[in-house]
Amino acid sequence: MKIEYYHASEYGNGAKVAEEFRRVMAAKGVDVKVHHVRDAKPKEMPVADLFIFSSPGRFGKPIGAMRHFLKKIDLPSGSRYAILATEMNPQPDKKTGKMPTEEELGRCQQVIPRMNEVLQAKGLTKVTDGKIFVIGIKGPLEDRWQAKVEEFTTAILRSS
Repeated sequence: MKIEYYHASEYGNGAKVAEEFRRVMAAKGVDVKVHHVRDAKPKEMPVADLFIFSSPGRFGKPIGAMRHFLKKIDLPSGSRYAILATEMNPQPDKKTGKMPTEEELGRCQQVIPRMNEVLQAKGLTKVTDGKIFVIGIKGPLEDRWQAKVEEFTTAILRSS
């Protein structure tokens, strides 16, 4: 299996996740090439069995560099993809101290749905998605984030 992994890391959290994914998959005999979207050419995508796209969130959406990259990619219809987002860890309401509900989070954390919308409109086929939380704007990543990367790799390998 050949995987091309594209991330739009701003503070290094997404890059750290991408490298962990590459390391775990290499240990399982899977070739993964990791690219930052600023260094990739969306009209010249390589041939791969799976494309992974990873973006941090900004105001609940994928950051601009990833949105622009996804809009420009040129992949054959039916190409398989997965999404692994890095998003802010949900925080309790400052006035009430209550954690947001899943419904409230769904309204403000739109990274994965927005990316899916663009990719599925291009005829791509979703394999899986996942989310790793970042504690502050610049990090660090949540505790046990490596375990979430491992779960994501397992889901991908199961789907092939």
